[in-house]
Amino acid sequence: MRFHKTNFDGAHVIELEPARDNRGFFVRTFCEREFAQHGLHTSFVQHSTSHTAARGSIRGMHFQRQPASEVKVVSCLRGAIYDVVIDLRPHSPTRGHWQGFELSPLNQSQLYIPEGFAHGFQALVDDVEVGYLISEFYTPEAAGGVRYNDPAFGINWPLPIGPISEKDKGWPDYNGSEI
Repeated sequence: MRFHKTNFDGAHVIELEPARDNRGFFVRTFCEREFAQHGLHTSFVQHSTSHTAARGSIRGMHFQRQPASEVKVVSCLRGAIYDVVIDLRPHSPTRGHWQGFELSPLNQSQLYIPEGFAHGFQALVDDVEVGYLISEFYTPEAAGGVRYNDPAFGINWPLPIGPISEKDKGWPDYNGSEI
């Protein structure tokens, strides 16, 4: 695995290194020792998968507040996504900034998202499957979000906006105190 820093302190793109032969490949997607060597969280209590049927659909932008703040490692298992994180950490010099990454099985990359970030993605093709390693149990009373089209962030989604949940459409305008 190769760990590449992003524009945000603590967030990384993890480039996987498959061992290939005539049958296909084998690749490690997580190694506690390598994550620890890079100062990253190594305990994940939930592993989840989402399926998104339609190109252009958006899921997000989600987070959990303290004391249930979560670290996520996100992988696109089928299809392709434009994965977006927003830094919402109160004392971060990049607070309110966002960055997007294309994840797919073809580019063999994952995104490591530290606590204090909102996360979401847009499906770039039909029939997308995304896997998540999550450091904290889902805690409904700690769940929050910011709107995918909030002008405070100005996220430049690559495709016209497709299906999105009513919950994700309804997050209030960002006021700087979400996390």
